[in-house]
Amino acid sequence: MTQTPIRLTVNGRIHDVSAAADTPLLYVLRNDLALNGPKYGCGLGECGTCTVLIDGSAARACVIPLSGCAGRDIVTLEGLGTREKPDPVQQAFIDEQAAQCGYCLNGMIMTTKALLAINARPTEREALEALRYNLCRCGTHVEILRAVMRASGQLVEASD
Repeated sequence: MTQTPIRLTVNGRIHDVSAAADTPLLYVLRNDLALNGPKYGCGLGECGTCTVLIDGSAARACVIPLSGCAGRDIVTLEGLGTREKPDPVQQAFIDEQAAQCGYCLNGMIMTTKALLAINARPTEREALEALRYNLCRCGTHVEILRAVMRASGQLVEASD
């Protein structure tokens, strides 16, 4: 395989990487740029653990070749917020304790971020539809849905 220099914009920073054009974006993000938010799950684009935003849309980094990413804006989980100031979607997942093992969280959060960018106030049905291809085997589906609704400002807290 011939390695080619490719310029990527990831989380607002420009990176020049050298890899084969058909290398999955996920490998470069994790191995070359040390961005471990996106996870390797199935390697087939079916589970969602590798989800990133490309030009604002949720995309599966395990099946996107590096050659298709040049000149595009890539955002990973690390590009959303910081530990001190999480993105509102990240904060909603924290507030709702929407994790058990946490492996699916990257995909759930990134897909929610993409959904809210195009539909700021989705219904529960629309949220479920957007997340339907993100797999969670731990059973935190109720908390994840509550986190999406909280992030959209639609979760009303019960008063004492």
